[in-house]
Amino acid sequence: MRDLSDEQLAELLDKDIFHLISKAADGLGLECYVVGGYVRDLFLERPSNDIDVVVVGSGIQVASELKKLLGRKAHLSVFRNFGTAQVKYRNHEVEFVGARKESYSHDSRKPVVENGTLEDDQNRRDFTINAMAVCLNAGRFGELVDPFDGVDDLWDGIIRTPLDPDITFSDDPLRMMRCIRFATQLNFFIDDETFDAITRNASRIKIVSGERIVDELNKIMMTDHPSKGFVDMQRAGLLQLIIPELSALDIVETRNGKAHKNNFYHTLEVLDNVCKAQKLTRLSTLPAEDVAAEYGSKNLGDASASLHADSGMPPLWLRWAALFHDIGKTRSKRWDPAIGWTFHNHNSIGARMVPGIFRRMKLPMDAKMKYVQKLVDLHMRPIAIADDEVTDSAVRRLMNDAGDDIDDLMTLCEADITSKNEARKKQFRENFRMVREKLSVLKEKDYKRLLQPCIDGNEIMEMFHLKPSRIVGTLKQTLKDAVLDNKVPNEREPLMQLLKRKAKSLGLEDMAS
Repeated sequence: MRDLSDEQLAELLDKDIFHLISKAADGLGLECYVVGGYVRDLFLERPSNDIDVVVVGSGIQVASELKKLLGRKAHLSVFRNFGTAQVKYRNHEVEFVGARKESYSHDSRKPVVENGTLEDDQNRRDFTINAMAVCLNAGRFGELVDPFDGVDDLWDGIIRTPLDPDITFSDDPLRMMRCIRFATQLNFFIDDETFDAITRNASRIKIVSGERIVDELNKIMMTDHPSKGFVDMQRAGLLQLIIPELSALDIVETRNGKAHKNNFYHTLEVLDNVCKAQKLTRLSTLPAEDVAAEYGSKNLGDASASLHADSGMPPLWLRWAALFHDIGKTRSKRWDPAIGWTFHNHNSIGARMVPGIFRRMKLPMDAKMKYVQKLVDLHMRPIAIADDEVTDSAVRRLMNDAGDDIDDLMTLCEADITSKNEARKKQFRENFRMVREKLSVLKEKDYKRLLQPCIDGNEIMEMFHLKPSRIVGTLKQTLKDAVLDNKVPNEREPLMQLLKRKAKSLGLEDMAS
């Protein structure tokens, strides 16, 4: 955070793109201002290429004029229904809108829009830190207009609304999610009056589309400490409406003096641990000078956005898997007088819940969902291995079932070590190290080829004149188990002998013999 005078703002905006916007607006005799996140990030020393410009008049006119000045290399998109336009030029995206005022009906998230003044436009902004404007006209270039003391709120680390928060959130309920998202991204606190208004208006989130909510959730997930956002959502009553399955974990029951842990806060700890591991993984691959140059000491957290860029699945989805890894505990919780609270099979129960949650929340029902489902289902397997002797057979089976997602699964399981018992944590970490070593050896030996039996189901059906059936599955599993347990080499002759013996025990005859 830094103080900036109008002269310093003018220096920071001393770029061709802003001078050309200024020229376009002055040529039309219109006031224009850069507003919102770009101005906020100038004070916070955060990089930003997305520029929002408010024009007191027609934003489309100024955008069209800017396109003429930039020439063929610029691309103009006009959205007349919304009165907005966008100009893309090199690494810049400039959004133009005419200054406006908005009014809402209680049962709609779509505002009635009218032309307005700069004051009207700033009044409709979501938060004081996003309501600052800097003039781009030549005569006032760099002049800050900050009617709600957004700069002071940046210094204080506070998120609050410019006007009555009840009206702000009732008008556009998505602003409640944006409020929590900004607080999480910037590590700011939400003003008490503003937070209380979120709790009063939480039910209004129901009129917002699932896609818009998920977009905000994803931005929260990609912060360094997404737990902050989920705690705020839970406190405000939003989480119960968006992900009730996760909210339901926030309970501790005690019976006969035995209590289980709060699985909600455990889940958030695991999520934060995954984020930390991802960031460390990313940074470990970069030279020290590149880390300093790209992120700097103040913006180190931004590194997490590009982690695991070379893996099959973007880092966001491992974070979703962490969020849902214990989602089945509420349904699996049982009291056993002998041992206390149990959560048997919570992993498989949780995996079965994942598709329904994804569908309801408008999350993608594709490979991303299957990836999350797989990790939720398998997340207890490495723990079970690490809790006992780490055998070659168990590791082979784990690698076979996890496939290309084995490294992400291990990251999730290591993040799941949240015990307060330091000796137990040390034991788990040592055993996980051994698991990783065995996995590394298998990878070097081309595990996919080694672990898949060289006799497949089609050949089995042809040999015994069978159609797809349970008995075919039994024969395939016999071969697979033998390979994974290293009882039979993955070679045709010994596997064929085993197959024939098993088939004979089931009353089958080799029709080719």
